[in-house]
Amino acid sequence: MSSIFETKVETETLTSDELTSITGCPRRLDQIVWLKSNGWVYHLKRNGEPVIGRLYARLKLAGVNPKDFAPAAPWTPDFSKLS
Repeated sequence: MSSIFETKVETETLTSDELTSITGCPRRLDQIVWLKSNGWVYHLKRNGEPVIGRLYARLKLAGVNPKDFAPAAPWTPDFSKLS
């Protein structure tokens, strides 16, 4: 049980090596092209490096659409029928 607490905590975002491994592209511009063409959501650092969240990447690689977890539009009452 104590080994659970001794496990190294991963960062919230993918490392450069992980991003290279996923895209197969070592150059940033090529990574961005790959991410766009495969429908990945990413952010750019000031230096132009793409940033991808670890949980997002795990969902995408598992074939799960992360947008399916987005909350639906909140319900609102329809007052147009009231007089």
